[in-house]
Amino acid sequence: MLQSSNQSLTVEEFLALPEGDITYEFVDGEAVPKYKDDEMSPKFFQASTTGALLILLSEWAVTKGQVLSKWAVKLTQNQQDWIPIPDLTYISYNRLAADWLQDEACPVAPELVIEIISPGQTFGEMAEKATDYLNAGVLRVWVVDTQARTITVFVPASLPITYRHHQVITDDLLPELEISPNVIFQRVGLIFE
Repeated sequence: MLQSSNQSLTVEEFLALPEGDITYEFVDGEAVPKYKDDEMSPKFFQASTTGALLILLSEWAVTKGQVLSKWAVKLTQNQQDWIPIPDLTYISYNRLAADWLQDEACPVAPELVIEIISPGQTFGEMAEKATDYLNAGVLRVWVVDTQARTITVFVPASLPITYRHHQVITDDLLPELEISPNVIFQRVGLIFE
């Protein structure tokens, strides 16, 4: 059972909540559902895109860091604790040592978080969340739109860039990674070539 909206949870209380069928994020002292209703819950395109990205990025990151799905991240938003649960997270061994083995939320801001737009969510909502991630110290945010078949990359102090089709995403922060939307969406079966 979750606290009513007039009682705040501490970070410790939030992290101690039992796991269930609903994924919650910690926002302004409350456990807030990541997906507001059944229409917004992950569907096939969102789930299969998450899987394809997890495989592709994990293969790239094998000696560089870890790529994890649905891992809570301890951040600060507007001077308050914030614990979002990105669809995917990449954190290098420079930020979190390879021998770090704790069954807890990510204790530092990762280099990259990826959010995949679910049915019922809008690009505007995800862009706002991307800005929140950047303000909290995350260095890159990818917003993946399975309907438009695009990936929009958000970086601090710069305008976002939207990648389509065969445009290759490269980034000095993610050395040797070269990936295009088509590579991802072909794996999911959303593009036939």
